[in-house]
Amino acid sequence: MRTHKGRSRAAALPLAAGLALTGLAGCESPVPFYRPGEGSPDDPVVGLGGPAPYLPARPGGAAPRASESGPPGGVPVAPAGGAVYAATGPGMLAPTARGLPPRLYVPNGPYVDVLDAAGLRLVGRFHTGAASRLAPSWDLRRLWATDRANGLLIPLGPRSGRRGRPVGVTAPTGLYFTPDGRDALVLARRPDRVDLRDPRTMAPRGSAPLPCAAGHADFTPDGASLVATCTAAGLLTRVGIANRAVSGTIRLPDGARPGDLRLSPDGSAFYVADARHGGVWLVDARRFALAGFVRTGPGARGLAISRDARRLFVVGGGALTAVEFGSRRVAARWPLPGGGSPAPGGVSSDGTVLWLADPAGLVYAVSTRTGRVVRSVRVGGRPAGLCVHPQPGRYSLGGTGLYR
Repeated sequence: MRTHKGRSRAAALPLAAGLALTGLAGCESPVPFYRPGEGSPDDPVVGLGGPAPYLPARPGGAAPRASESGPPGGVPVAPAGGAVYAATGPGMLAPTARGLPPRLYVPNGPYVDVLDAAGLRLVGRFHTGAASRLAPSWDLRRLWATDRANGLLIPLGPRSGRRGRPVGVTAPTGLYFTPDGRDALVLARRPDRVDLRDPRTMAPRGSAPLPCAAGHADFTPDGASLVATCTAAGLLTRVGIANRAVSGTIRLPDGARPGDLRLSPDGSAFYVADARHGGVWLVDARRFALAGFVRTGPGARGLAISRDARRLFVVGGGALTAVEFGSRRVAARWPLPGGGSPAPGGVSSDGTVLWLADPAGLVYAVSTRTGRVVRSVRVGGRPAGLCVHPQPGRYSLGGTGLYR
């Protein structure tokens, strides 16, 4: 199956910007432009295919260097009025992720199998014990495997192919990173809480209690709060990162089992998968209140966003459903092989396929345009998840395919 790669307009952007500015007498662009490969990895960049440059978060200019305090390279921010996923379009890889071959990382029993995404060949393997989830680090330099059974976070090197020293944690269910990159957030149980840790060493920094056992999360548009779902309790909870306190709770209708969630591209609402009611709940991101429901079919559990940020893919109940963000309506529904309920691992960098892992031992890609299976490989065992790496984005917020 031939893969189509998105064409880069990055080389044309500096020229276009310069031409546009010639008509402004006495004006000079405050934005430093770099072609791909120029400047250091910590400098602001024009992402491949990006519609606009990114500005360093620090007032006055220069992005901080890796040797300074805070996250390496500072936090680039989208231009005013930019969409939530403006930096996750086709081919828009961060400098730290460029040059990495596309790989599929599949937790499967005591190992994480590494597959070449093009030929679907086994090209590597990490011994991780019983890892069930994988999350890229905020700076995209490593992957963290979560071993809930043994209470471990295990660093994996995509470039080196080596496994780092595991870090002991208590009952981890998910790993996330604050948008500023300063904290790692570990969803944990016994008791239910969010543990704040150093994003590089995972050394503990503190914790915030939760009213329920959370499994999935995303961030409010301003990045100040984490919104998490508690499947068994049927709750959504919002916790402030700075004060480490719960600032809101929503109880979904009777019997709800909320799973994965995603912030809408315009930042106005969270879409929350509900396997019991067969669809996604809409939650107003500002008021933190229910705003609607879109029925997609029984068993809705996993979510992914298209590269053009126009559609939400909902996986579950033996089908893949595409929901249009603009109309908030179902645009298409496609059956999946064997009627299974696989876990979504992420959309390819060019946006043409969505990768899924079926517990029956199958890893496959479906077309994001037609829903047809275009690639598949039987890996055996019971793959517990899947991570596509690298993916477009300035940084990773953890979870599965959560980038900004």
